[in-house]
Amino acid sequence: MEWWKDAIVYQIYPRSFQDSNGDGIGDIPGIVSRLDHLQELGVGAVWLSPVYPSPNDDNGYDISDYKDINPEYGTLEDMDRLILEARRRGIRVLMDLVVNHTSTSHEWFEKSRRRIAPYTDYYYWAPPGPDGGLPNNWTGFFGEDCWQWDEVRGEYYLHLFARTQADLNYHCPQVLEEVKDILRFWLDRGVAGFRCDVINILWKDSLEDGKKRLALTGLEHYLSLEGTHEILRRLRKVLDGYKAFTVGETVFVTPDMARDLCAPNRGELDLLFSFEHMETDQYYIKWLKREFRPKPFFEALIKWQRELPWNAIYLENHDQPRSIPRFGCDGYWRESGKLLATLLLTLRGTPFLYQGQEIGMVDFDFDGVDQLNDVESRNVNRILTACHVPERLKWKIIARTSRDNARTPMQWDDGPNAGFTTADRAWLGVNRNYHFVNLADQERDPDSIWSWYKDLSALRRQREALRRGDFLWLEATHKVFVYRRRLGAESVTVALNFSSRPARVGSRGTLLRSNYRREGFDGRLSPWEAVILEDRAGEM
Repeated sequence: MEWWKDAIVYQIYPRSFQDSNGDGIGDIPGIVSRLDHLQELGVGAVWLSPVYPSPNDDNGYDISDYKDINPEYGTLEDMDRLILEARRRGIRVLMDLVVNHTSTSHEWFEKSRRRIAPYTDYYYWAPPGPDGGLPNNWTGFFGEDCWQWDEVRGEYYLHLFARTQADLNYHCPQVLEEVKDILRFWLDRGVAGFRCDVINILWKDSLEDGKKRLALTGLEHYLSLEGTHEILRRLRKVLDGYKAFTVGETVFVTPDMARDLCAPNRGELDLLFSFEHMETDQYYIKWLKREFRPKPFFEALIKWQRELPWNAIYLENHDQPRSIPRFGCDGYWRESGKLLATLLLTLRGTPFLYQGQEIGMVDFDFDGVDQLNDVESRNVNRILTACHVPERLKWKIIARTSRDNARTPMQWDDGPNAGFTTADRAWLGVNRNYHFVNLADQERDPDSIWSWYKDLSALRRQREALRRGDFLWLEATHKVFVYRRRLGAESVTVALNFSSRPARVGSRGTLLRSNYRREGFDGRLSPWEAVILEDRAGEM
């Protein structure tokens, strides 16, 4: 059986996890020093956001060398030790595979811009358009046009993300061979697989103008095309030789697309991240926020539970604001943090837990743009400024959606810089609440969010129905979500109240867990209460 169906995967943002040498930047030896924390949590695999050499224009997602480690994070020997020490604790290591684009500092790009064979066509190059302007009307993921003039080559290059992230051209056969070689390099060192960045947009069918959209004009020319499927099938042949696991970040994916990408008989991905449930609090793009309403959120989760046999379950990652202020309630911080943990660890699929989520870390209280590091946030600031959006509104938009909310340093204790670094300052501001939101305090508190995650992790290991069982939703109202997980004779019901008011549900059973102290369950849920019930015979 696939190991990843039973595992909890823990995402580490290396820059912000643990600094071992006092330079204010997290590193691989720091990760090694915290592996016992992950083992205690019951983690089966860790996914590392990029640790490769990079100019860090997009915090490591602009890679300049795929076969080395960024000196800020350590060395290849440090990486080998991490893989070894993790394996000793029963933890696999997953790398972040970013092969839609490279940094413009990559050797391939430097040679391509100078037309040095065989690198000449490694990227999408184009002359000016008929009017002397951009080659086409496409716009990118960071809110800008996606063409940049290069004086050396005398042409534009395509970048769907930042200007320093040039898109690779898979029409050039050598590019795919380079990626295969990258896979072999890391798999030979012992990694167990890859999280594949924006993996469903690798193939661009043409550079024609696209249908104008509010955002991402040109999307139809690269979203989940057959060329991408063929690339994934060819990569799968390499991965299968190592029995390696893959999970794809797939933008604008539909269930039909997802089934094609993950169907076992097609040999492409094992799992993918869908975004529909994460988009229920926005209008089309993340910067146009609306009030969170639980029912559309439930409906999106139910839809994907029904449509796919197995899901990648997540509520946080390095690209998303924290989940408690977003889907929970600051006034019920502890209760809603536990409720969201219950949702994450009891839906059908592989749960992906992001660093700090296990202690209820929340968004950073930024004071201004100068505190932001995220290139996307800075681009949006420029766009909103150019559109004359009032300063107060502009800052409200940026502060609640910035990716930096998830990238602040891990809060280990209440000492200087939350125990993350001995430097005077961390690379990014430490959340001011670390004096009362930190791991050390929660380890001493049996009622903490951390203790709840540990307990649920253990319960998930004990109850096969929670790991492998079928999913059946029972209630999904404007505030209550109730579903059943069943495998054979074992049946467990989960009831969640996404509200600051009490609620009632029709389900009954033997109480296994509640995030409130109670003896039994009579159908009444307290505000932001989560209960797990063992179904009685005859009541299933």
